[in-house]
Amino acid sequence: MNLSTIIGNEKMARVESRPVGRKAAYWTVTIILAFSITLSGIGQLMRYGGNVDLVTGIGFPLYVTSILGTWKLLAVIAILMPGFPRLKEWAYSGLFFLMTGAALSHAYANDYGDGGFHVILPLFYAALGIASWALRPNSRRL
Repeated sequence: MNLSTIIGNEKMARVESRPVGRKAAYWTVTIILAFSITLSGIGQLMRYGGNVDLVTGIGFPLYVTSILGTWKLLAVIAILMPGFPRLKEWAYSGLFFLMTGAALSHAYANDYGDGGFHVILPLFYAALGIASWALRPNSRRL
């Protein structure tokens, strides 16, 4: 055994040990994101709780809840299902624009909610989406 083989094996051992933590972080963040967005999407489709007031209070028509709820559920399905890396890219970008658009819509309408909740929560979801996208395994990348 020569020195280059030993060094090569050490590098491989380090590279192989990193993805376990990264994979766990990916799935933790992605499950939190998927669960949150799924609940939000279902709430919008059912017009449950404050979803009606949240949307109409900033001047959007009520039918927007059906569109947003559907997009959210489709994005979650695309992100969680195996394969289709290009579709996943679109789903991640769609969620990012959806969440940042929600935060900006509330901010421009001066509808910050208690403690800025109507702006902070969508930005938190956008950050979860970015983290999930950045941590995704190679099998889920283009």
